[in-house]
This record gives sequence, structure tokens and C-alpha cells, in this order.
Amino acid sequence: MLNGTTRLPFYFELKKNKGKTTLEVSNGEERILVDEITETSDSIFFRMPVFDSEFKCEIKENGKQLDGVWINHARKDHNEIPFQAFYGREYNCDKGSRAFTSLNATKWEATFNAGTTDSYKAIGLFKFDYKTHSVNGTFLTETGDYRYLSGYACTDWIYLSCFDGSHAYYFRFKLKPDSTLAGDYYSGSTGYEKWTAKRNPSFNLRNPDSLTYLKKGYDRIVFKFSNTEGKEVSSEDEKYKNKVVVVQIMGSWCPNCMDETRYYAETYSRLKNKGLEVVALAFEKPVDPSTAKANVLKVKTRFNAGYEFLLTGKSGSAGASEALPMLNTVMAFPTTIYIDKKGRVRKIYTGFNGPATGIYYEQFKEQNERFLEKLLGE
Repeated sequence: MLNGTTRLPFYFELKKNKGKTTLEVSNGEERILVDEITETSDSIFFRMPVFDSEFKCEIKENGKQLDGVWINHARKDHNEIPFQAFYGREYNCDKGSRAFTSLNATKWEATFNAGTTDSYKAIGLFKFDYKTHSVNGTFLTETGDYRYLSGYACTDWIYLSCFDGSHAYYFRFKLKPDSTLAGDYYSGSTGYEKWTAKRNPSFNLRNPDSLTYLKKGYDRIVFKFSNTEGKEVSSEDEKYKNKVVVVQIMGSWCPNCMDETRYYAETYSRLKNKGLEVVALAFEKPVDPSTAKANVLKVKTRFNAGYEFLLTGKSGSAGASEALPMLNTVMAFPTTIYIDKKGRVRKIYTGFNGPATGIYYEQFKEQNERFLEKLLGE
């Protein structure tokens, strides 16, 4: 795919079994199965399994090339990107410098858009294999992680990319003589940022429990929206009384929200008999209610989530802040609110660092389990 004149590469594999075609997207350790595929003699169309996006392609060169577009229906502008795929093509270049093994030794304090009002910090995590010159990694930010980035080292450059159906990311960077990193970040059809990073094993982002909080005078949240069956559901319903309630502020377009939904679908199944309830407030981008409902139902089904998903009829951080005026702000999707058995808000957690972050994800799960068990035991 193309961002202006820059390619946003990723790998996938088309498979045929008993006359059925499937597609598998590879992002490092992650595999995304795509099975909603339509074929004709000269074309192929496939929809991504969770996100509201699709590919429309013409088959060329006796099946060894695809030309077409990726359409992201969740976006209003710049929602089509030219797409090409070539069968059997691999990265072909000289192996990256052995100096890149230093990427493995520590975490990196990264700064995006340095010197501008839009600058922000991130933690860079990388793993370089000199034998294969492959690289895996991710960036953690205060609003979530960049999920599974994978790529290769080529002479003096590292290249990393990811495609999950909602976002297409591409990073390239160099290891400078002073042992710092400097590079470029491309996203979608128009996004571009410069970034730098330095080794800093003690660097941490701000505490995710401190960024969104209740305004003065509030100790609880109140909401009332319709669920996917059209029934009105309120935070004051009998179902949530004397229960520990986790409220997800999410959207079906948000990859970090999908990682969190996968986690809470399993957690809810395991702890619901102990008194845990989970409810997701969906802030969808499509204005059309039927499209929003279909997208949310796809998420609920995909992750076998047994809890309620409510359609707020609003979108974005501004919509979430408007829907929940007792909060100072909603700066990230997801944002997660923890409510005790007395209906009081005990914690608000901004963002979500998922399984691509390795030890950070494992630490989150351990700490979150302890906190939920504490609330359930009160």
C-alpha cells in the first residue's frame, strides 16, 4: 500500500482448502485469519474480520500479482489507499549491521514530533536477530501500543511495519554514531512523523491511572444507552447493583480496544460468577446506526464477549467526554473505569498495552487480576 510515494509493506498468504479460499495476514507473532472472500475469474474481494475495511483487487500475471485498493470505511477522508501484492516476493538486501544487536539490550525513550506542540513520548521495544536480519518490536504510548511491528534490518536501516485491518504503520530508522535512533513513521495514506530515541532503562510513561479522573464533587458515573438488541441499559439497572463493574470506553475501529476486549471476554467468563460485570460503551465512527450496530456485533461475536455492548450514538474523544461529563476528559480509546460494589469509581485506566508489549502486558494482567479480586472480596 502507498502513503503518498512511500510503501507500507506487510505479508499475507492466500490458501485454498477443499475449494475454500482464506487469507492470513502476518504481523510478527500475530496471525489474522480472513475468510470473507469473494472471487471471480479476474478479481478478488476480501473483508477484514473485525474492522470495517475491505480490499478490492484485480488478479494479474496469472495469479502472481494483485492490483487494487484498500478501503477503510471507518474513515471519512483519505479512506482509500492503492494496493499491490506480489506472490513469493521477499525482502532482498544485505544484512543489517551487527551493531543493531544493541537494540535488544534495553528499552528506548522515544520522542515523536520533537520540538512541536504535537510532540509525545513513547517506549520503544525491539528484538533484532542477526542470523536472519529480522526485527520485531513495538512502541508503548500513553494511549496504547502500536501492536505487532515486524520487519528486517538492511545494511544501516531498520524497517518495521504492521497491518491489522484498521491501521497500516511503517517505521524506518537508523542507529546513529552516538548510539541514538532517528527515523520516520508513516501511517495510512497521509500520516507522517519524525522520531528519535535514546537508551533509557529507567524511563516510564505517566501512570495510566492518573490521566483521566472524576471531576470534583463526583464519586460515580451515570450512563443510559441502548444495547445491540435495542433495549435501554442504565448504570443504575438492578443487574449492576452490588457488583464490581468494569466499563470499557471503546470503538470497533480501535485495535487496542480489540486487544482489551479479547482480554475482558476471557476475564468476564472466568469471574462473572464471583460478581464481576463488564459493559462496553461503543463510540462508533459511522453515523448510520445500522452500520454502527453491525460493526459492534461483529466485535462481540468475534471475541465471544458475553457482556453488554451499548451504542452511544457518539464518536471520538469529544463524544465520549460529552457522554460522560463527570470525567475531566477522555484522551484515549480504550479508557477503562472500575466501579466497586457500592457504585463508586475506584480507578480509571487510560489506554491499553496488549500482548505485543510482552512483559508489560503480563504485568498489567497480574496487577489487574489482583485489583479485581480485591474489589470482589470487599
